[in-house]
Amino acid sequence: MQHVEFELQGPYVELNQLLKLVGLCDSGGAGKAIVADGQVKVNNKTELRKTCKIVAGQTVALGDVRIRVVAGPDDTQAAS
Repeated sequence: MQHVEFELQGPYVELNQLLKLVGLCDSGGAGKAIVADGQVKVNNKTELRKTCKIVAGQTVALGDVRIRVVAGPDDTQAAS
């Protein structure tokens, strides 16, 4: 299993964009298709909302890849 840590650049990232940003798909549109197909889990629950807001502290899984989302250096709201 591969573990990836993703640092937020704001208060949240949309799920389909997260998949693109970590390199699990080529585009946001491809990310939407993967989510709609029921392949993605957020905190161990299948997530079907393509633009679901992912915040610091959440874990996203696709296949054997787990993405841990952490607060960025300027994200004081998520750190509190």
